[in-house]
Amino acid sequence: MARRADKTQANRQRMRAAAQVLFARRGYAATSMQAIADEAGMSVQSLYFTFGTKRALLSELLDVAVAGDDKPVPTLERPRVRAALDDPDPEAQLREQARLAREIYERVAPVLQVVAHAATADPEIHELWETNNAQRAVVMERFVTALAAKTPLREDSATAIDVTLALLSPELYHFLTARRGWEPARWEAWTADALVTQLLPAS
Repeated sequence: MARRADKTQANRQRMRAAAQVLFARRGYAATSMQAIADEAGMSVQSLYFTFGTKRALLSELLDVAVAGDDKPVPTLERPRVRAALDDPDPEAQLREQARLAREIYERVAPVLQVVAHAATADPEIHELWETNNAQRAVVMERFVTALAAKTPLREDSATAIDVTLALLSPELYHFLTARRGWEPARWEAWTADALVTQLLPAS
C-alpha cells in the first residue's frame, strides 16, 4: 500500500511538472491535456482521472508552488508563518514576511504569470486569479493585525494592509526581478526596508 501511494504521488508530481513546463512554453490555452500527458509520459486517461480538468491541474500547480509542498496545511498554520506572527519584534516580523514572500515568488512566479495571462481570456482562470488575490489579502490582514498588537502603526490598519499588499505583490516582484533585473535577494532587502519605513513609527 505504501509503495502504491508513493507511486501515485510520484505520478502526480510528474504530471504537475509537465504541465508547468508546457504552460510556461505555450501558454495555458494552447496546452492540451493530451500534450501534458505526452510530456509526462502518462496516458491522458490517467491525467483526467487524477485532476479532472485542466483548470484543477493549474489550481493545484499554483497551490503547491505557493506552499512549497503538497501538504494540506493552510498558509497561516505553517510553522514559519506562525513563528513570524508570534515574533515579539515588529521589525523582525516584517523582515521575515519579506523573506517568506521572496522564497514563495522564486517558486511561484512562473505559474503566476501563466495564471495572470490566462485570466484575461478565460473566466474560470480569472476566478482562480481573483481567489489567489483574495487569499493573499486575508494573509496580509492577519500579519497587519499581529503587527498592530506589537506596536503602534504609522498608518491606520486598512492603509497598512494596502501598503503590505502593494509592496509584497507578485506584480511588483515580477517588475523588479524580471523586468528590471534585480536579484531576488535585493528585492527582499528593499521590500523589508520599505515595509519597516512605511508601517512602523519613526524611531
